[in-house]
Amino acid sequence: MSSTPDRPLLAVLRGERRDPPPVWLMRQAGRYLPEYRALRAEKGGFLELVYDSDAAAEITLQPIRRFGFDAAILFSDILIIPHGMGQGLTFGPGEGPRLTPPLDDGDWRRLTPTVDRFAPIYETVRKVAAALPPSTTLIGFAGAPWTVATYMVAGQGSKDQAETRRLAYRDPAAFGALIDRLCEVTIDYLSGQIDAGAMAVQLFDSWAGTLSPDQFDQWVIAPTKRIAAALMARHPGVPIIGFPKGAGAKLAAYAAETGVDAVGLDETVDPAWADAVLPKGMPVQGNLDPLALIAGGDALRAAVARIRAALDTRPHVFNLGHGILPDAPIAHVEQLLAMLREGSR
Repeated sequence: MSSTPDRPLLAVLRGERRDPPPVWLMRQAGRYLPEYRALRAEKGGFLELVYDSDAAAEITLQPIRRFGFDAAILFSDILIIPHGMGQGLTFGPGEGPRLTPPLDDGDWRRLTPTVDRFAPIYETVRKVAAALPPSTTLIGFAGAPWTVATYMVAGQGSKDQAETRRLAYRDPAAFGALIDRLCEVTIDYLSGQIDAGAMAVQLFDSWAGTLSPDQFDQWVIAPTKRIAAALMARHPGVPIIGFPKGAGAKLAAYAAETGVDAVGLDETVDPAWADAVLPKGMPVQGNLDPLALIAGGDALRAAVARIRAALDTRPHVFNLGHGILPDAPIAHVEQLLAMLREGSR
């Protein structure tokens, strides 16, 4: 009889505590790695890499080979969903993503969907799943509807998402229709990743922190609850990580009401506070400041010790509070892993 491989990160997401905690880093496949920079120079632009399943699989696997993280996260982007829905998507040199046309009225029906846009992403998942070590968890992901909508409405990122917030106040019916459509597409997109081999999924709500409490309930909690319920019905036992960056005190309601299995903490959250207010036994992920990783040395050691002490009795996936920065020294990532694996506190 064959035995099920022990995947520490998957076990923690299902409520088991492990010591030392399993670890992966958001944006762990990317510009801080020389092997990524070399492949990008060979292949061209960012989107070309995302839609080249061989290249995207290689990039997803690079940090696993180098560091032996407990999870690989799919190399892709949260804006693949609006691209598949029919918006043009470009990444210019030195600037953020641009989506055309901007949906300033929220009317997604004027877009022409590209039905096979997700196929290369699913193929990447299949290739990675076939190549991973038996103990490594494969995480798929999507942007949460609110965050994706902010880019779709404004056509680009912004500091305060004011244009999208204005639309949500001015015409909640139109904006609600866009959120409803994003929920439908996100459910199918994540379900496709799971069918292809993803063992857990994460919803990135990077701009959740800009909303008032009422809007947070309407545009973050409710859509996330809908997605989580649908995925759990289709794929029982596949954990869902919710990451509402900047949610602050609203994190407690998010954890209690959305139905996600685990909650990601950004670097501004006091992990001791989170441990006190989140549901007992709920797994958490995070939340090292990416700049503490860049600092290294005693600053890094102290930050790691504080997080581990605060979450000492709770299922915990060690991670950053946001994505790893391009100037993060590889030696400091190695130092972090040594601290965790040697039991340093």
